[in-house]
Amino acid sequence: MNNSQKDQQMKEEIIKKKQEKDIFIIAHYYQRGEIQDVADFVGDSYAMALAARDSQSKNILVAGVDFMAETAAILCPDKTILSPEPAATCPMANSITAEHIRQYRELHPDTLVVTYVNTPAEVKAVSDVCVTSSNAEKIIRALPSDKNIYFVPDQNLARNIARGLDREIEAFDSSCPIHAVVSRDEIIKLKALHPEALVLVHPECDPEVVHLADYAGSTAGILKKVVETDAKAFIIGTESGIFHAIRQQCPDKQLILASEALLCPNMKSITLHKILYSIDNMETVITVPQDIACQAVVALEKMIELAS
Repeated sequence: MNNSQKDQQMKEEIIKKKQEKDIFIIAHYYQRGEIQDVADFVGDSYAMALAARDSQSKNILVAGVDFMAETAAILCPDKTILSPEPAATCPMANSITAEHIRQYRELHPDTLVVTYVNTPAEVKAVSDVCVTSSNAEKIIRALPSDKNIYFVPDQNLARNIARGLDREIEAFDSSCPIHAVVSRDEIIKLKALHPEALVLVHPECDPEVVHLADYAGSTAGILKKVVETDAKAFIIGTESGIFHAIRQQCPDKQLILASEALLCPNMKSITLHKILYSIDNMETVITVPQDIACQAVVALEKMIELAS
């Protein structure tokens, strides 16, 4: 039996067993294509959070990095949340700590702390509101204009939003190591090779890159743009996993990756084998301490309220 046949056999086994055990699988667009194929829902971090919250299943398996599973656990205290690879994490999310925010608040008591959902639960617990790349601009626009804003932990997203809103935003000094590799020079070079292609990038990219783009938005926003636009070629500045979802809906469109480095090793660490093991053994169960969850859910629910 070749690898393709083994993968197909595992897919069929996963689909059968998840139904038997009432397990709802949610996956991020950055997952491997075969992982997306066995998921009940595929989306960006915001859509994943809503899908977990609204699921009728008693068990949810999160094919994504650790903060995504934590978010599901916070929003779904009555459900069992499984992670097929608890070691899958986000370097940017881990760059900020709750203690840093507490110390910042002591010096700036009147500043609103706006926290990217790409953060540990303890950080969300000491924040005023959470945001994702798909709703950050809308939420910050809704915040009182006379309040200063401290945005953690993605400085590129903060800078891009600040420019779009013409509003001053103080940002924590950190960025996504994957999106940050996309350079202005790479975009210019690719645009010269493919002058007909539209440039679509994630707002975690450097502002210089975003300035050159035809569109900057969340992963879901990039997918929507490709589907709804008549253009036939696109230079894509986000993690390569999105190509799977785009090709499913637009097999005739040409996709050019903005950088070969747009591959997240943590997202790609999840495999069919790990998902099958997780289902068979109901491991690993993700929990968040109740005191932290009770505080973090306030910031998450505030996000959902302001983004609706």
